[in-house]
Amino acid sequence: MSTKEQVKANYENAKQVFAKLGINTDEAMKQLNDIPVSMHCWQGDDVSGFENPEGELTGGIQATGNYPGKATTPEQLRADIDVAMSMIPGALRLNLHAIYLECEEFVDRDEIKPEHFKNWVSWAKQKGIGLDFNPSCFSHALSADNMTLTHPDVEVREFWIRHCIASRKVSEYFGKELGTPSVMNIWIPDGYKDVPADRLAPRKRLMESLDKIIADPISKEFHKDAVESKLFGIGTESYTAGSNEFYLGYAASRDIMLCLDSGHFHPTEVISDKISSASLFVDEMLLHVSRPIRWDSDHVVMLDDETQAIANEIIRHDLVDRVNIGLDFFDASINRIAAWVIGTRNMKKALLRALLEPVQQLRDFEKEGDFTSRLAMLEESKSLPWAAVWDYYCEQQEVPVGASWLGQVKQYEEEVLLKR
Repeated sequence: MSTKEQVKANYENAKQVFAKLGINTDEAMKQLNDIPVSMHCWQGDDVSGFENPEGELTGGIQATGNYPGKATTPEQLRADIDVAMSMIPGALRLNLHAIYLECEEFVDRDEIKPEHFKNWVSWAKQKGIGLDFNPSCFSHALSADNMTLTHPDVEVREFWIRHCIASRKVSEYFGKELGTPSVMNIWIPDGYKDVPADRLAPRKRLMESLDKIIADPISKEFHKDAVESKLFGIGTESYTAGSNEFYLGYAASRDIMLCLDSGHFHPTEVISDKISSASLFVDEMLLHVSRPIRWDSDHVVMLDDETQAIANEIIRHDLVDRVNIGLDFFDASINRIAAWVIGTRNMKKALLRALLEPVQQLRDFEKEGDFTSRLAMLEESKSLPWAAVWDYYCEQQEVPVGASWLGQVKQYEEEVLLKR
């Protein structure tokens, strides 16, 4: 029996197992295929960008490792992304930062324009994918003291306000050109290393700055605003102005999106438990799925308990149309293309497992107060043959099955990456 025939046979057996639980595997794969995951461009070059590729990362951003083959030009980065995307099934998007502009001469952050991203749009059109965007409020002379939108100096603050306004125009351009709204996420590093005497004033300045940024209405058909919180960062261990409480209140009161990053909370705190609560107060959410280890270290996403819990919350509560899934990690210690493939495939595996969960039975047990059966079914469902469905899904999507993609990545490394 060929590998393809074995994959098909395994799937048919799994299909019957799930059918006995009232789960349609064909429908689950169809649903999975329509859930886009936004890959992040900065995994491919360690968040260097093309504004000043040799510049030092600041603002709580740090990429560790020196694995060979880092992309150093837009063409190299797009080529690497192409390779990674060819190994990932289903709908994809790409998330860009402002520092990934392309221009022959230096353009400061407050002067970026849609034209500086036209090559990315042409590339996205060829691939039939959407683009998302982020202002880059870090690694700049005017962010050196970990203050941007909260800066007490009005001139510095206005610079970053102009940058974010310009970024919204770029995001709108993406949406208009590609026919799918671009999600633009604002994250700032602002805070204090030691205990501040005044926690309120920076947050007032942040609120006023954000209000100026979003003052010009843009149709959600093309662009959606999001704000992202953080508990602490490098150099802001004691206080961040953009806390979860601040941004939840801001997003709910301004009718914009709340971004939850899985590495931006206390080490024992998870975002999966926040999704249902936030869904009651904000219309849409953005997720940055990452893997924190003791701090916001942005490790490659694994198929671990939290990743699965995030997927379960989205699927169980029918939030697919209200939750935008993005990834945010940058590991420079391993092959960067492999990092994309591993992390993105794991997010999609978690979504498939969630789609194959016997949710209705679990809810029925819960309503009946039969918590014994609920726990038993929760545990038994973990060993259901979802992997056979995943392999068949990959086969149908014409991407590598199992770990066969790794050989292709290693070949690309030998032929391309190691020659850079």
